[in-house]
Amino acid sequence: MKDGIHPSYGPTVVRCGCGNTFSTRSTVPEIKVDICNACHPFFTGKLKFVDTAGRIEKFQAKFGGGGGYASLKKKKKAEAPAS
Repeated sequence: MKDGIHPSYGPTVVRCGCGNTFSTRSTVPEIKVDICNACHPFFTGKLKFVDTAGRIEKFQAKFGGGGGYASLKKKKKAEAPAS
């Protein structure tokens, strides 16, 4: 490597919005993140939906009830004539 052209690579503190901190190495002394392994739903198992405008209910009302592909719907069998 050439001298004087590369940034210094040293210890770094990573700070999350939830308050969790951990150490790693980087070219910057501090990294601030919004989400980490202590608060991410994949790692915690707690899934949270942030639905500010009722978008989930609107989508389910539009596409959820009885919708689907017409080709996948089962056709009703013709009833036998009553004698």
